[in-house]
Amino acid sequence: MSQGKAMERMSRDEMSGLQAARLQKTLAWAYDKVGFYGRLFDEHGLRPQDVKSLTDLACLPFTRKSDLVANYPDGMCAVKPAEIIRLHASSGTTGKPINTFYTRQDQANWIECIGRNLSMAGVTRSDVCQIAFKYTLFTGAFGHHLGAESIGAMVIPTSSGQTERQIMMMRDLRTTVFHCTPSYAIVVVEKLREMGIDPHDLSLRLGIHGAESMSEEMRQQIEAGLGVTAIRDYGLTELGGPGVSIECPAQAGYHLNEDHFFPEIIDPVSLEPLPHGEVGELVFTTLQKEATPLIRYRTRDITYLIEGACDCGWTLIRHGPILGRSDDMLIIGGVNFFPSQLESVILGFEEVAPHYAVHVLKKGPLDAIRAEIETQDEFQGQAGQDAVSNLTKRIESRVKDILGFRIEVSLVSPNSLTRSEGKTKRVFDHR
Repeated sequence: MSQGKAMERMSRDEMSGLQAARLQKTLAWAYDKVGFYGRLFDEHGLRPQDVKSLTDLACLPFTRKSDLVANYPDGMCAVKPAEIIRLHASSGTTGKPINTFYTRQDQANWIECIGRNLSMAGVTRSDVCQIAFKYTLFTGAFGHHLGAESIGAMVIPTSSGQTERQIMMMRDLRTTVFHCTPSYAIVVVEKLREMGIDPHDLSLRLGIHGAESMSEEMRQQIEAGLGVTAIRDYGLTELGGPGVSIECPAQAGYHLNEDHFFPEIIDPVSLEPLPHGEVGELVFTTLQKEATPLIRYRTRDITYLIEGACDCGWTLIRHGPILGRSDDMLIIGGVNFFPSQLESVILGFEEVAPHYAVHVLKKGPLDAIRAEIETQDEFQGQAGQDAVSNLTKRIESRVKDILGFRIEVSLVSPNSLTRSEGKTKRVFDHR
């Protein structure tokens, strides 16, 4: 049995022992090599050796995105420039990017993680993988590319955009796995319809989708529109990119590479740890990163942990779908609300398309939500004003019943909202 195979099927005691040993090394490494962590520990009167078990990790302070921005460009780096072979970055809150550095070992670990994930999703060396994430400083395209190659699959690095060309290459090269954001998958679905191409005439069988949320309703539309099983993956540039976790075909949670990333769930208000199964903010400590180790990094992503073996046989801990972000949470009429929750409600109506924009407004002293939602071509072509008014009221009523507050719905014509080849901006705060 290979080491990777053993990791995927370790008992809980075996995994905890491995994590504890790697955690000790990571804490000592970060304290000695990263000035930020040396100062942070000293300010709290702590030393790495104070953490004697995984549960002791909760006594350590958090790392926040603002800490990474404040230490731009390389203040969080633990190695000398000569040891770095790659840099990736994501956008920061002040215009400065958040840099993640990779040693040769970091890149090898990244490839191991994303290769493991793609194998879990069902990718094999017989597959043809078309990578339609953008090849930029962002990690998505390069991670999926390297992982697919490590399995032995054929890789077509199309990047995003040029959708008709994407489809031509899918047909001519018999692409079997399509890697892209969920919103771009919908763009491809629409282009296939426009070109009169039946998705079952393609060779596609899997879609691997990440970088933004995908509701079950959007998954169903992608699966029907592309003729695939759609798998969600999860990663953060700060942790090294995709390869943190992924769904298996059972779609019963994301299998997390916990031998590389130790997860916690905390209450985003009290910051206290929560038990498995309770919903809270996902926090990670890296266990193998050399260049940019992170300790108790607050992702702001809201989910929960699932312990126990999956039907697929893997024992790696799982997390649930990303329900929203703690820093995106809105309070409307006293109700906590994540804009992504609206997607599930909207896509329950066959008359509308999976394209929408959420506008947060002030109406006097109160906050309010207005949602612009595209209708399907068929509805637009046949509906009169009464039908539009009726559909508007039905959506508003369903939202009120499910989410607990009223939104104003504005139905707009097909293709009137901006499309994106990468992450789609859906929320516009006008307050």
